[in-house]
Amino acid sequence: MAIDPESLGYEAPPIEFNYGWRDTVIYALGVGASADDELDYLYEGRGPKVLPTFGTIPTFAVFDALVDRLGCDRSGMVHHSQQMEIFAPLRPSGRLRVIGRVSGLYDLKRLAMSVFAIEAFDENDALIIRGEVTLVLRNDGGFGGARPPKTERVALPDRKPDFETNEKVAPTQALLYRLNGDYNPLHADPQFASGVGFEKPILHGLCTYGYAGRALVRGACAGDPNKLATFRGQFSNPVFPGETLIVRSWDEAGRVVLGVSTAERPAQLCLSNAYAVLR
Repeated sequence: MAIDPESLGYEAPPIEFNYGWRDTVIYALGVGASADDELDYLYEGRGPKVLPTFGTIPTFAVFDALVDRLGCDRSGMVHHSQQMEIFAPLRPSGRLRVIGRVSGLYDLKRLAMSVFAIEAFDENDALIIRGEVTLVLRNDGGFGGARPPKTERVALPDRKPDFETNEKVAPTQALLYRLNGDYNPLHADPQFASGVGFEKPILHGLCTYGYAGRALVRGACAGDPNKLATFRGQFSNPVFPGETLIVRSWDEAGRVVLGVSTAERPAQLCLSNAYAVLR
């Protein structure tokens, strides 16, 4: 099936996304939260609090409908980057109305790129979450579309970071994170991973994003999840379960710049062009 240029501008029918405290706790466990100093996110007796990056989960409720409308080859689909904006504190349970549209579709000749704009509204029709998902479509170039616009390059400051964490990712982390609804076998099946060029299953990009979001809450938000308003990052290199994530951040010109790598490959960013805006 070839990509359909007419899918640009397509808006998927609204989808209702219902979640409860168990979902927010499973998410927190999936991105590495521990009982030592993050019990508020793991125990319903304390709310629980909700990690702001949980906002990526409801925005993916319309993802499949948008991909189906594109008509792309799913086997060549790569999650390129993610942006999330949170407009109000996320509650431990709720009912959201999620809408999404194909806001960008670009041709790089050998590759294609698509951008999804996704929004989630609460029961009072207030905008709670806005997400932007960018995909690289490795097998769908040459359809005659426009070239993509230039994207901002976020340089890491040449000085000691204002905050740094080192956190080992459990060998079973991808198997836990997938319970949030991303069942791509690339993150679970060694044979499938080998067939697409990886030595073993890789960690979900959004799991790495969630680890970085937790570090932001601790290091830049003084532990207050409601201070995180915007978080953007590009998935540049894979992370394997069992590796150690290094998250570094710098306060720069009204926003927080991040660099995320692994102890195993410290010079190679796995989350690049990353920044956050705080309230």
